[in-house]
Amino acid sequence: MRILSLEAPLFSPVIELANQVHGDNYLDLESLSLMKQQGIKSGLNASFVALDDNDNVVAYRLSFAPGQWNLDKWCSVDSWPVAHPYMAYFKSVAVAPSARGQGVASALLKASVDILRRQGGKAGLAHIWRESPGNAAERYFSHAGAKLLKVHPKRWAHLCETAGYICPLCGSACQCSAAEMVLVFEPAATEIRHV
Repeated sequence: MRILSLEAPLFSPVIELANQVHGDNYLDLESLSLMKQQGIKSGLNASFVALDDNDNVVAYRLSFAPGQWNLDKWCSVDSWPVAHPYMAYFKSVAVAPSARGQGVASALLKASVDILRRQGGKAGLAHIWRESPGNAAERYFSHAGAKLLKVHPKRWAHLCETAGYICPLCGSACQCSAAEMVLVFEPAATEIRHV
C-alpha cells in the first residue's frame, strides 16, 4: 500500500470511490478540483490517496488547509479549541471494502495531519457521518483522539435538494446526522522541547 498526494490523474478513481461509498453525486470533477485547492497552502497538499499493489485507488482523504474553508451553520465555533485561522477541515474519507480493516484510513489521517500541522494548523474539524455502517466513521475518528462537540441532524439534506445528492441509506431525502468532532494536533516530534 502506498500513500500519495492527491493529484489530477487520480481524480476519476477518487470520484468513483467517493460516489460508491457516500452516494451518487457526492463528488464530481468540479467539486474535487476545488477541494484539492482548498487543501494546498504553503506549497503543501493535505489531501491523499492510498494505492494498492496494482496502483488502484483504494482510499482517499480530502483535507482543507487551516483557514481555507468556509464556516457554515453546522460549525459550533464557540466550542472549538482554536480559532478558525488555525482550524483545518477533514472534508471526506472513503476506503474501498477490499481495503477496510487494514489501517488505511488511519495512515491517510496521519499523512494529512502531518501536512496540516506544517501549514499552521493546530486542530482539525470534521462532520462525521453517524449512520456509516456500524458507525465506523465516528469510532475511527474517536480512536484517533477526536472529541465530539455536537450532533447535527439532517446535515446533508440540503445537498439532496440543491446538488442532486443521493444518500446511500436514505435516497434523495437524506436524514443522516453528523457528529461535529475536533482533533487537536499533538506537536510533531521535532517540536517537542526537552527540558
